[in-house]
Amino acid sequence: MQTVSCICTLVLATLCLSSTLQAQSDNEWQMPRTIDGHPDLQGVWENNTITPIERPDVFGDKEFLTDEDVEFLRNRIAEIEAAGADALFGDGVLQAAFSGEIVSYDPTTGNYDSQWMAERTIHRRTSQIIDPPNGKFPPRTERAIAAANELRQHREDHPADTWTDRPLGERCVSFGAPTLHSGYNSYWQIVQTKETVAIIQEMAHDVRIIPIVPMPHADEDIRLWHGDSRGYWDGDTLVVETTNYSDKSSETPDASRKVNVERLTRISPDAMEYIITVDDPGTYTAPYTREIILDYTTDKIYEYACHEGNYGMYNILSGHRAQERMAAEAR
Repeated sequence: MQTVSCICTLVLATLCLSSTLQAQSDNEWQMPRTIDGHPDLQGVWENNTITPIERPDVFGDKEFLTDEDVEFLRNRIAEIEAAGADALFGDGVLQAAFSGEIVSYDPTTGNYDSQWMAERTIHRRTSQIIDPPNGKFPPRTERAIAAANELRQHREDHPADTWTDRPLGERCVSFGAPTLHSGYNSYWQIVQTKETVAIIQEMAHDVRIIPIVPMPHADEDIRLWHGDSRGYWDGDTLVVETTNYSDKSSETPDASRKVNVERLTRISPDAMEYIITVDDPGTYTAPYTREIILDYTTDKIYEYACHEGNYGMYNILSGHRAQERMAAEAR
């Protein structure tokens, strides 16, 4: 089994109790507001939680970590970090700590080590998915399963006939919006005006400019990589509804039918509750909801340069042309 360094200094005892609980115990704190009276969500927010999207089977129906779990995690993560090999991305932190199975995101090249990763934070939830209550994605549709199998077979048979055979991220076209991966280019910056909210994603430096005044969605014939977002205030919560996704924005069927509803609520000086409900009928048989605690940071967002001119795609295509020539010569 390949050992993997979990993340930079990872948590190494950075214990963050649920920020919701912190907010409830902070009787002194009052919601900061903009000059327009809206809750002030501005600044840079990090998503460096170790909470996995789906609840690992080891937890069963348990929704929250106990003090014993947290102590175990602190010790186990220190052991993983001390191993000093490839980086462990996303959900892999908690899974590795509890299952003992350490699987690198990129073991073939080894080009990611712990220096690529931000410090990770322990939150109390055992899964980001809070609905369904079992902490798992709803079952996938038969069409989504068939499409995934077809795409897998196509990429085995035609890995790089053209650039269109490669994923959108490799082509530096889109990493999706919102991007919710943790620990790696996982920072958001929020800027507010009276009529709009801008959310800048560090991943691929994409920006969503969201109107928060009454305005209809774009015509249904207009389909966008990141959809068409409209926002409004529900009390102290910013609600963002996104529709009009392009079918090209996802490798799953009927992406144009997807609707995201995001809810952002500042719950303490240093924490924001982020809840997203995804209705993606082309992929899942039912909607699902995720909760993530975003932590305030004084860090900056840096440019995500992708291929820096996309020479990577040139090398991928030319490499496959070389493979084809060698195969033809062998025949």
